Order: sequence, then structure tokens, then C-alpha cells
Amino acid sequence: MPLGLTAAKFWTRKKFKGTLALKKKINPTRIPIEKTKSIRWLDNLKQSTQLLDHPGRCIHIGDRESDIYELFCAAQEIGTHFLIRTCVDRLAGHGDHTIADEMDEVVVKGLHRVEVRDSNGDRDQAVLEIRYRKIRVLPPIGKQKRYPALTLTVIHAEERGTPKNRKKIDWKLITDLPVGSRTDAIEKLEWYA
Repeated sequence: MPLGLTAAKFWTRKKFKGTLALKKKINPTRIPIEKTKSIRWLDNLKQSTQLLDHPGRCIHIGDRESDIYELFCAAQEIGTHFLIRTCVDRLAGHGDHTIADEMDEVVVKGLHRVEVRDSNGDRDQAVLEIRYRKIRVLPPIGKQKRYPALTLTVIHAEERGTPKNRKKIDWKLITDLPVGSRTDAIEKLEWYA
């Protein structure tokens, strides 16, 4: 249950001036997190977990902007949990394939209906095919000496068919929480939704 705001970090673009131009020259995954604006995600995770006093009971839920490998490691280090919508197709296993490659092998383990609104605000229903798998996830290549591989669960919920007046739902979530059944996967999908 969301209890309220526990942490907020203010920053300005001026402090990070030139980072977009830098992205064109340097792979951002090779820059230490402390030198990027993404550090705010780690600071907020640590601060809010500390304030709530029971790290194991906290679950930090985030959208694609918080899909940061260092955040996964920080959560593990302080004993808290996360459920993040991922936007990065990371290396998996022993580094010879990606998460998407592994998820392509997973059969549909269930269906789930969600109510959504289309671009006109009208109600619609989406039928999601649910796949999930525990996967060994590797850090970005430039950070493999600094961060360990993690065993995480990936939940992929993809809408059947092509809806009218809205984008197709295609959520790829990554978590350190146990997901051993369709019910567990649906619970995490509902938290994210």
C-alpha cells in the first residue's frame, strides 16, 4: 500500500549540462553512476528505505527511467526489493545471449485481463499473455568488474491482438521478488499497473 512520499531529490539540468552531447560520444553505461543524473534514483531508494526502517518490507516500483543496474545492486545491498519496468535488453546467462533471447523460449503461463482506457478515454479490455522466468542477469559490459551478476525474475506481459485507439501493452518487468506462479506474476503486474 502506498503510504506517501519518503524521499525526493531535486536537481537541475544546468548541473548536467552537456550530458546529451556526451551520450553521442561515450556509451552512457560506461560512465560511473555517481556522475550521471540517474544517481537520484539510488539516493531516493537508500533514503526512503532508511526512513521506513524495515528494508525487507519495502518494494520500490518504477517505470523505465529507473531501469538502472546499479539500482538493482543497491537494493540487494540494503536488503530491500524492487519491481521495475525494463527498457534495456541486458546480457543474460554467461553473456552469450540476452534476456529477450531467454524470454522468447518461455511458453505462455497464463492470461490476465486488465481494464484500460483508449486515446478517447473510453474503457477497453486488454488480454495479456503472461510469461515469467528467473534469469541470471549481467551488468553492462563496462561495469562488469564493479558489479556482480544477479539472479532476477523477468515478467513479460504482452497484449493479444492489436487494439484500436491506443498502444499495445507490452510490459517487461524485472524484480528480485519470488514469482513462482501465474498468481504471483499477476500480483506484480497489478502493482506495476
